[in-house]
Amino acid sequence: MRRYPRIRWLMIVFCFFAIAINYIDRINLAIAAPHIKADLGLDDVSMGLILGAFFWTYALLQIPAGRIIDKLGTRVGLALAVGWWSLFTVFTAFGKGFTSLFAARLMLGVGESGGYPGCAKVVYNWFAKKERATASGIFDAGPRAGSALALPLVAWLISTWDWETSFVVTGALGLVWVVIWLAFYREPEDMKGLNDAERQNLLEDRAAPTVSANASVKIGALFRYRTVWGMMIGFFCMNFATYFFVTWFPTYLTMAHGFSLKELGTLGAIPALMGIPGSLLGGVVSDWLYRKGFSLTTARKTCLIAGMLLSSVIAFAAFTDSIAVILTLFSLTYAGLAFTAANIWTLPADVAPASGYVATLGGIQNFAGNLAGIVTASFTGLMLTLSHGSFVVPLLVAGGICLLGAVNFMFIMGKIEPLKLTPADDVDVVTTASKKGELL
Repeated sequence: MRRYPRIRWLMIVFCFFAIAINYIDRINLAIAAPHIKADLGLDDVSMGLILGAFFWTYALLQIPAGRIIDKLGTRVGLALAVGWWSLFTVFTAFGKGFTSLFAARLMLGVGESGGYPGCAKVVYNWFAKKERATASGIFDAGPRAGSALALPLVAWLISTWDWETSFVVTGALGLVWVVIWLAFYREPEDMKGLNDAERQNLLEDRAAPTVSANASVKIGALFRYRTVWGMMIGFFCMNFATYFFVTWFPTYLTMAHGFSLKELGTLGAIPALMGIPGSLLGGVVSDWLYRKGFSLTTARKTCLIAGMLLSSVIAFAAFTDSIAVILTLFSLTYAGLAFTAANIWTLPADVAPASGYVATLGGIQNFAGNLAGIVTASFTGLMLTLSHGSFVVPLLVAGGICLLGAVNFMFIMGKIEPLKLTPADDVDVVTTASKKGELL
C-alpha cells in the first residue's frame, strides 16, 4: 500500500479554516442587515444591492485570481487573498451609507476571489486522485462551519456591542490565519522533514499532464470544452440556492418567521451545521466509489446529481409556516448542496491538463458559480419589494434551478478526465520547448 505524508491532512485543515473565515466574512453582513438598514435608513432594494456587491468583484476576478495563484503558488497567493479580504471586512465597520458599504463589499470580493481556487490547488498538490474528493469535502465543510458559526458569533457581537464591532472581530480572524499559514505551509517539493519515499509517491500519483510542462495554454481554449461548460453551469445552479443562505436567509427567518437574534444564532444555525456532514460524506462516497472500481466520471457524477436532486426540496419551504418543517427542509437542502460541492471542487484537479491550470480552472467554474450570487441577492431583493415581503417566488425558483443543475451534470457535462489540449486549441510552447522543436 502506497503511503503519503501525514502532514497533508494539516494542510487541508488550514484550507478548512480559511474557507470558514471566508464565509463568516461574507455572511456577517446578511446577519447585520436588519440593524444596518434601521441604523442607516436603507431600503430592501439598496440592501439587496449591497449584499450582491461582493459577488461582482468576486465573480469577475475568479479567473485572474486563479492565474495569479498558479503563478505565485498557494503559500503566497492564499496569504495575499485572506489578508486582503480580512482588511476590508474590518473597513466595513466604518461604512456610513450606501456608497461606502457598497465599495467595501466590492473590495471584499477582490480578496475572496482567491480563496477557493487556492484551496483547489492545495488539494492537487497534496493529495492523490483517490483522496481528492475527501480532501475537497474537508475544506468545503468550511463554508458550512463558517455559516453555522457566523450566526451565533455575529448575533452575539451585535447584541453585546453593535454591528460595527462584528466586522472588526470577524476581520481579525483572517489576519491571525495569515500569520499561521505563512509560518507552516510549504509545497510538498519544498517541505522539510518529509519521508522521501512518501513525498515521491505523492508526486508520482498526481494526474499525468496532457500538455508539456513547457506549454502555455491560452485561457480561451479552456472554454471550448463541454466538460468546462458543465462545470460552470452546474456551479451556477448549485450556488443559486447556496447564496440564498449567504445573503437573505437570516432576513427570511426574521421577516417571515419572526426570529429573534437569539433564535437566529441557535435554530438558524441548524441548516448550516447539517452541511458539514453533507460535505464530508460527499467526498467520502465519491472516493469510495472510485476505489471500488467505478470510473472517475461515474463516481463524481453520481454524487453531483444526487446532491442537486436533494437540494431542490428548498422549494417546499414556500408552502409551510411550520418552523420544524422549514428547518428540516433547509437542512436537507444545505446537506445536498454541500454533498454536491465536495465533488464540484475535485473537478479542477481532475480535469486540469497540467498542474499550472488547476487554480485557473477553479477560478473559471467559480466565476460562473458566483454570477449566481449577484442574481440571487438582487432577484430576491426585487421580489421582496414587488411582493411586499413574500419569499415564495425566490424559494420556488431556487428549487427549480437545483433540478436544472442535476440535469446539467447528467447530460451536459462530459467525461471527467484531464482535458486533452492540442496546438489547435491555442497552446503556445514557451522558449525552452520551442528551441527543442517539440510538438504537443
